[in-house]
Amino acid sequence: MTETIYEIRWHGRGGQGAVTSANMLADAGYRAGFKGVMSMPTFGAERRGAPVTASTRLSREVLRFFSQVESPDMVIVLDDSLLPAPATTQGLASGGFLLINSAADPVSLDSGKGFRVAVTDANEIAREAGLVISGAPMVNTAMLGAIARATGLIDLEHIETAMEGVFSKAALAKNVEAAHQAYERTVCLYAVESVK
Repeated sequence: MTETIYEIRWHGRGGQGAVTSANMLADAGYRAGFKGVMSMPTFGAERRGAPVTASTRLSREVLRFFSQVESPDMVIVLDDSLLPAPATTQGLASGGFLLINSAADPVSLDSGKGFRVAVTDANEIAREAGLVISGAPMVNTAMLGAIARATGLIDLEHIETAMEGVFSKAALAKNVEAAHQAYERTVCLYAVESVK
């Protein structure tokens, strides 16, 4: 992580909202005062359940390049079944943030590679908030709350404001609740300090 640019890569499955979350995080970053923000998806097979990645960059300076994130400061994993794939943590250096949606014991998810691991059960939080579509929990907004808790990079108020441009009033309340619950329930295996 440089002093001016934060590079974030999202790993999820089609239909989980990784691309929408990447966009909302960029919007929240802009509202929080970052001068350069960017998000972009990467699609393989475009079908529900297929692996999907998305990138977000937040910069204190104007961004003059647009490319996928290859050396992330933070990796957000929306589906813990993607963790065994080498591509999930590829490029994440020791000291980088690894935020995982999982019901597993957080200690069991620490790979020993020096990542700052944070875990929240976004599936359960989404179910509790009523964010289920066709039987699948929509975990993306809960993971935005986990980012706020795990890094201090973006405040919940900026995330909420970004959500206002995406969701209807009824859906907004559920998504805000999911973000708040994830903020409260995220377990970090490191001392939390703001990276701002």
